[in-house]
Amino acid sequence: MRLYALADLHLGHRPNREALGEWPAHPDDWLILAGDVGETLAHLELGLAAATDRFAQVFWVPGNHELWSHRTEGPRGVAKYEAAVEVCRRLGVLTPEDPYVIWPGQPACVIAPLFVLFDYTFRPDSVAPEDAVTWAAADGILSADERFLAPDPYPSRTAWCHARVEYSERRLRETCTTAPSVLVNHFPLRQELVRLHRIPRFSPWCGTRRTARWHTRFGARVVVSGHLHIRTTDWIDGVRFEEVSLGYPKHWRRERGIDGYLREILPGPLTLQQTGDPEYHR
Repeated sequence: MRLYALADLHLGHRPNREALGEWPAHPDDWLILAGDVGETLAHLELGLAAATDRFAQVFWVPGNHELWSHRTEGPRGVAKYEAAVEVCRRLGVLTPEDPYVIWPGQPACVIAPLFVLFDYTFRPDSVAPEDAVTWAAADGILSADERFLAPDPYPSRTAWCHARVEYSERRLRETCTTAPSVLVNHFPLRQELVRLHRIPRFSPWCGTRRTARWHTRFGARVVVSGHLHIRTTDWIDGVRFEEVSLGYPKHWRRERGIDGYLREILPGPLTLQQTGDPEYHR
């Protein structure tokens, strides 16, 4: 029995959708989908249905693309998130709104799906958070989240992010006290994990500094994220950090199939490391 993770299926792209049909079954294993399954509820349902057909239990956390609203008449902000959660519940997929469960294998761990957004604090200290978008734009960078990710009814994406931080911290304090945890969030929980050498000023849309110590505060054995489309393993304070993106068609090789990009989260390596250079997964 294994716990696997994958992020950024991006089923709005035809090659990614077509690869679903070639995905072999893992009837005894569990799967984490760490966000950006797709931009529409239909794509989300397609990906979750494929996963639940193949795995014994599936977990999902939202990515920024699942929260996008392309039409003014559709659900926006919190309503879009709640609609996605309802899709998950119809299919038996566990979300950040459900009770955390304990992995029945060894080592026993609390699986904690999280939904924490970004607040523009992943930027140099010399740049104020309120100036982060201007700082990025000076280098020709502007995330589509500024156009499509509505925070309604919150006044800003930052306010929504901070509300989710408070909610998540409260749940983690109540739950992650008796066993190690696996923390799952679409966005990286630490700023130094955002290594975007080609577009370094994209970092403001990649997380919040408020989660930087969660891996030690809440006893994480593994922290899972996506979003960057740069697959890596890092060790920080003896905790394994896994970026598990599939990505757009240019980011993966079709001949390997989706299964070739699954990352084993548990049981994982027998020997834990304290620190180390990042391991990149092609």
